[in-house]
Amino acid sequence: MLDLVWAGGLVFLDVLFWIVDYLSRIRNKQVIFKRRRFVMQTGILESLKGGLLAPLAGGLLAHPAEQYPNVFGNSEFLKKYPYFLPSAVPATFAVCAWLVAFFFLKETLASPQPISKLFQCRRTQVTQGHPLETSEATDDSENQQRPVPFKRLFTGPILLVVANYALLSLIDNTFKAVHPLFLSTPVALGGLELSPSAIGKIVAAFGLCNGLMEILFFAWVHETRGPKFTFLIGVVSGLPTFALFPAISLAAKAYGLGGLTWTLVGLQVVSSSLASFSYGAIFIYIASSAPNRASLGMTNGLNQMTVGLARAIGPAVSNWLYSVSIKHKYLGGFMVYIVILGATCVAIAMASMLPGHRRLP
Repeated sequence: MLDLVWAGGLVFLDVLFWIVDYLSRIRNKQVIFKRRRFVMQTGILESLKGGLLAPLAGGLLAHPAEQYPNVFGNSEFLKKYPYFLPSAVPATFAVCAWLVAFFFLKETLASPQPISKLFQCRRTQVTQGHPLETSEATDDSENQQRPVPFKRLFTGPILLVVANYALLSLIDNTFKAVHPLFLSTPVALGGLELSPSAIGKIVAAFGLCNGLMEILFFAWVHETRGPKFTFLIGVVSGLPTFALFPAISLAAKAYGLGGLTWTLVGLQVVSSSLASFSYGAIFIYIASSAPNRASLGMTNGLNQMTVGLARAIGPAVSNWLYSVSIKHKYLGGFMVYIVILGATCVAIAMASMLPGHRRLP
C-alpha cells in the first residue's frame, strides 16, 4: 500500500521528463527565456496532477472490495488482488500517454540518425568560408546540426548537471521512501502509527502544497534570482525536512498526536514541497548543457539513466538504514536521518558549483 501511494507519481514524473524534453526542442532561440518559463509552468501543472492524484488513487482504490462492498463486494478477483486497481490506473495512463505521443507528437529532429551512429566517434570536419558568410549561415547551420557522439557528453558542465540531478533525485526519493514508513511506524519505535488512509491524505496534501507553491512563487523566484538560487532553495529545504523527523517523533512520544505534533507534520509537508523548485531549475540546466539541440535527447537520456540508478539506490539504502536504526537504537534510532542530512550537505556543496543565470546560454 505504501509503495503504491508513490507508484503513480513516479509514472507521472517519468512522462513529465520527456514532455519537458520535447518542449525544450521546439523553443525559439530569440525568446528562449520566456519559453523556458512556459516549460517550467507546464511541468509544474503536470507534477501537481501526479503528486495529488497518484496518492489519492493509491489510497482510494486499494482493497476496493472492502471499501466499496456495494460495487466490488462480489468480485473474487479484487478480493484476491486488492491492489490491482491502484496498479492498473498508472499503467493505463502510461499506455494512453504512449499512444498520444506515437500518433500526435511530431518528430523534432529534421534528419533522425540511426542509434548506431550515436556511439561512433568521428572527427568533426570544419569548413572555412568567407567571414561575412559565417554569421549569415549561423541559424541555418544550427538547424542542420547532428547529435554529437555519446562519448562527447562526458564533459565537465554536463557531468556537473548530471551529478546535481542525481543527488537531488537521491534525496527526494529517499524522503518519499522514509516518509510513509515513518508515518506508519508505531509511536514507541519513533513513528506516528497512522492508518493507510491518513497516510494517503498527508501525501496528497504534500502534492497539493507542492503544486500550489510552485504556481504561486516559482516563476517569480526564478526570474528575480535565477536558476541557481532556485535550485539551491529546493536542495537546502532538505535540511529542515529531515531534521523534523526526530522532532516529530519526540513530540509524538511526549504529547501524543496533538496540536504540536500535527503542526510539525504540516511544517515538514511545506518544507519538503520546496524540493520541487529544484526540479524546475534543473530542467533548464539540462537543456542549456546540451552541446546542441540535436543532442538534447542524449543529454536527457544520460541524466535520466543516472537518476534511475539514484531512484533505485536511495529508497533501498534508506529503508535499510531506517530498520537498522530502529532495531539497534543507533543514535537513539535517528541514525538514518543523520546520514541523509549528511547527503543533503553534499548535495548543497555540489549545487553551489552550478553556474549562475548570467552564464547560461
